[in-house]
Amino acid sequence: MKARSVFIVIIVVATVIIPGWLQAQNNRVQNLPVYDYSKYHFGFVLGVNQMHFTVKPLANLHRIVFDSTFVEDISADSAILYSVEHEPVLGFTVGIVSNLRLGEYFDLRFIPSLSFGERYLDYRILKFRKGEETLIDIRKDIQSTFVDLPFHVKYKSKRSGNFRAYLLSGINPRIDLASQAKKERETNQVIVKLKRGDVYFDIGVGFDWYFEWFKLGTELKMSYGLTDVLKREHNIYSDGIDRLTSKIFQFSFTFE
Repeated sequence: MKARSVFIVIIVVATVIIPGWLQAQNNRVQNLPVYDYSKYHFGFVLGVNQMHFTVKPLANLHRIVFDSTFVEDISADSAILYSVEHEPVLGFTVGIVSNLRLGEYFDLRFIPSLSFGERYLDYRILKFRKGEETLIDIRKDIQSTFVDLPFHVKYKSKRSGNFRAYLLSGINPRIDLASQAKKERETNQVIVKLKRGDVYFDIGVGFDWYFEWFKLGTELKMSYGLTDVLKREHNIYSDGIDRLTSKIFQFSFTFE
């Protein structure tokens, strides 16, 4: 099963479970009745993520011929880049929750986390070698280990029994510890390099459930990178792309 299908299944299962669980809560005693009145509280987060790219190729890409200096690793005299596509892979996230109560319906949250993930860039290239044309497919593997430093404003609905829904939004600076932006090439193999830092805009929705000893949250969040993260190094894989931005989908559980 592809990573995207697994991610969708997780969301669907959670969506199916929520209504039945919520109905059961209406008949139960309210747990942690003064929990939300605390000025501060802490916890941790566990999640699964999918890291994506938004790829914008150069205009008139099919008409651009890259000479041999751009395609050293495929032994070609020249080449044309036909297409660039991406494929996400499931990763995971762990972090610490710090929550500051701003009011009855608003919280400020800081959730430093580590996110591990992987993405592929798939290139279709027509190469020319000694008068012969060959259409080839090349896949570049890009791994990332992000330090996430998000600040979110959380807007909460009115509590109903042991249930509460919420929306959140904020800015999330990320540092990619696995970035190879400064690594020198050691072999003939060309590595697609991403810049080390980026800033993301986060938006999400979630549900809090109050148990006897803790609060459990389920959350779906989308993160959209605001800058071009591709480092260009005079090769067909980087110089054939006009703009490359990141986006990350995450489904997580918070324990507070």
